[in-house]
Amino acid sequence: MSDSIEIQATNQPIVASVRPPGSKSITNRALVCAALAEGESTLRGALVSEDTQLMIAGLRAMGISITPADDGQTLLVAGCNGQPPARQADIFVGNSGTTIRFLTALATLAAGKFRLDGVARMRARPIGDLVRALRLLGADVRCAELGDCPPVNVIGQGLPGGEATVCGDISSQFLSGLLMAAPYARSKVCLRVSGGLVSVPYVAMTRAVMEAFGVIAKTDSAYKKILVGNESKYRACDYVIEPDASAASYFWAAAAITGGEVTVTGLSQASLQGDVRFVDCLAKMGCAVHYAADSITVAGRPLRGVDVDMNAISDTVQTLAVVALFAKGPTRIGNVSHIRHKETDRIAAVATELRKLGGEVFAHEAGLEIVPGKLSPATIETYDDHRMAMSFALAGLALPGLVIRDPRCVAKTYPNFFADLGAITASRASGADELTR
Repeated sequence: MSDSIEIQATNQPIVASVRPPGSKSITNRALVCAALAEGESTLRGALVSEDTQLMIAGLRAMGISITPADDGQTLLVAGCNGQPPARQADIFVGNSGTTIRFLTALATLAAGKFRLDGVARMRARPIGDLVRALRLLGADVRCAELGDCPPVNVIGQGLPGGEATVCGDISSQFLSGLLMAAPYARSKVCLRVSGGLVSVPYVAMTRAVMEAFGVIAKTDSAYKKILVGNESKYRACDYVIEPDASAASYFWAAAAITGGEVTVTGLSQASLQGDVRFVDCLAKMGCAVHYAADSITVAGRPLRGVDVDMNAISDTVQTLAVVALFAKGPTRIGNVSHIRHKETDRIAAVATELRKLGGEVFAHEAGLEIVPGKLSPATIETYDDHRMAMSFALAGLALPGLVIRDPRCVAKTYPNFFADLGAITASRASGADELTR
């Protein structure tokens, strides 16, 4: 793939059926639980991407055997029964937040010395709250340099357990990492969340994956206190991973922007992933949404601006921001200040690139206001952020000549995205086959 790609515009509504690749979030959680379990687990429908490969490499560095099959979509994971066998490892995490946050907690269960580090942007992403919580639980963990960011050094000696407080307003991944390691602490773990917890559905997802492997994390309704005992351990299982709901958002948005109709199969209202709620935002904007037992369909209609709190589905903020360019009236997206700490400052980056296309954009600490204007194509910078590339590509469906810089960055979570987008652009209502990755 070259250093830029021009998006093929379509002059008619997109009509297609799509099954996106497996969920990155579920794949990485299932990998951690399977790695800690007793026995060999089979993970089916796993995502093959940069982020999941970094997680696999990190687990292998800690002594976990992981054997791929079916081009990597099936993974055989030999669990370590809560005792990672490696005694030393330098683990490279790239820019994968789930990898460094989950493996930092997991490394405390081993008996050895571990260093976790990543690319330059990772060294600017916060991890101090996780480090402090692990230290409260008795672990020897510290940031290697000044500040609350990686690299992280862990001297594993088992996790004593007890009670810790973790901040919830930067990343829910801190809490998820602690939860997945907690069953192997020497005493039960009580986690208290200070401040509001961002992205609550991701913690609910963590609890659901843990339960599938045999461990229940008990929480109050507000996610202020979570208890994990050490009586139950993870058991190996055969686990099927859902398609990625964050990836699905791009195809539903394509229907909204072009006035078409796109069905995403493999997802439903019962999905573990909160990002299926992205279609609720599209419904508020005027789209028709149909739920079936194993699919969700969005049909485009004339779009209107909306006011939405996207804290729970913040990985789809960029997608909705692009859709907002094609609506009548302003769209306000709020309560997402934490996305400034993602692969890039997503509020600032989105505002900059939307303005290039002709939108009037007001960025504030916790969100964006987008006022549609006279639109024209532009060359979009992606900031080494996969979601910038995928979301802004959607604008090119309606703006001939739009160019995406550094399209390779989508390899982080969806290597075949541009091929799949091109395939649905070329599809027709008459007899189009389902696109499956």
